Amino acid sequence: MLAKTFSAAVIGIDAYMVEVEVNATGSGEQDFVSIVGLPDTAIKESRDRVRSSLHSTGFPHPQGATLVNLAPADLKKEGAAFDLAIALGMLAATGYIDRTKLAKTAIIGELALDGSVRAVRGALPVAVKVSSEPGLEALLVPHYNAEEAALAAGGFPVYPVGSLREAVEYFNEGGLLPYKADLQSYVRADNGRDPDFAEVKGQAMARRALEIAAAGGHNSLMIGPPGTGKSMIAARLAGILPHMTLEETLETSRIHSVLGLLSSGQPLLNRRPFRSPHHTISDIGLIGGGKNPSPGEISMAHNGVLFLDELPEFKRNVLEVLRQPLESGMVNVARAAGSFTFPAKFMLVAAMNPCPCGRLNPAVGCRCKPNEVRKYRGKISGPLLDRIDLHVEVPHLSQEELLASPTGEPSAKILDRVKAARTVQSERFSGLGFYCNAHMTSKDLQHFCRIGAGEQMLLRHAINDFHLSPRAYDRILKVARTIADLAKSPNIGEDHLFEAINYRNFDRGEEW
Repeated sequence: MLAKTFSAAVIGIDAYMVEVEVNATGSGEQDFVSIVGLPDTAIKESRDRVRSSLHSTGFPHPQGATLVNLAPADLKKEGAAFDLAIALGMLAATGYIDRTKLAKTAIIGELALDGSVRAVRGALPVAVKVSSEPGLEALLVPHYNAEEAALAAGGFPVYPVGSLREAVEYFNEGGLLPYKADLQSYVRADNGRDPDFAEVKGQAMARRALEIAAAGGHNSLMIGPPGTGKSMIAARLAGILPHMTLEETLETSRIHSVLGLLSSGQPLLNRRPFRSPHHTISDIGLIGGGKNPSPGEISMAHNGVLFLDELPEFKRNVLEVLRQPLESGMVNVARAAGSFTFPAKFMLVAAMNPCPCGRLNPAVGCRCKPNEVRKYRGKISGPLLDRIDLHVEVPHLSQEELLASPTGEPSAKILDRVKAARTVQSERFSGLGFYCNAHMTSKDLQHFCRIGAGEQMLLRHAINDFHLSPRAYDRILKVARTIADLAKSPNIGEDHLFEAINYRNFDRGEEW
């Protein structure tokens, strides 16, 4: 007898519908299950998991030869998420459950040998895909993934199951209730506390620069000796960023769902991610890829912050792959398995020492030779440096600053100013597909960053003195626009431009 149901394959960060057809012929002297449709090893091994699960829960295994087809046949399928669908298809093919109801249901879940259902990766994109498919009436997921799937399904019925027997009861008795989840209330919830800027001693310029970065979505680089607070300041950036919108929450959570980083207590990310990979990371680990391409650190930082500490210690080829994502907000990965596009719209915050030893001052013990300093700094290419809007010096604290109690503003006050500036930008860019100054194109700059004769003269001097590239010129205008927004000024003034230019100090050849 032939039975069919639906499941989904997750490729990259997207889900694709898969029709699971089971034909139990009843012929043949031995029980044999053949799975076709480009299954990987994990799917082929589901024959044994399904057989043990059926036996453990008291259901019979189909007699004779059984053929399982995963359609479309030219789409490669991976993982154990098809186990439950295959088992229920076998039971429907032998008449134990309602085939008509099964054909209107999508199912994901890995089976344990005792018949319990284990969690799977990618339940969020699967729920989004299934909820938009015509003809489907329900989605069965493991208990562990229920909240994640229900939040993403937008009211589409999602039924959690903890075992194969519970799934069978859904089709025969209909006693299961759909999982209820309030997406809006969850997005508004606050599940933790970020480190506070009030804990930072001194470093007024660095704190100001990070406020500007947060207000306009700009990339920043902090350079200073060890122990001056660069990492401490960077760790507090996420706390002054506005809460993610509903769309951003679903976008970011989809990536983390595919990678299996969501937990039952955190079915969606409602806080902006802060990723800080070690400098030994590979280029694939940073941008994504691999034999079966998956997102990398920059995609995990989507809509959040990517912090690269000890920037020159990263391999040159690893840093260079950041150039295209910093411009486009996405990364394109081409492999033998196909081409994949992963979102990667993140704020880059980097930190580095001024020289290999970190002191850059013979008076405090620096013995680095000039060529060693040049080689160390030369690991950061000019094109990459061009893409960083704010270059900030983080000097040693004075004795008075070090001994005094922290007197900086709390993050809450800074966040209020950042929110006000972001509100102005959201209204300014309404309908244009972006929401902050850092994402303006050259065409947008001509419209939104017009300046007067005095400001043009100031920029001409900066271009001549610093030998600015066209990209650096654009970055200065974007930062100046953000500074003006923080000052609640409708126009960019000379003081706004002067401060923005001051954050390009490392464009001065020898000083950098």
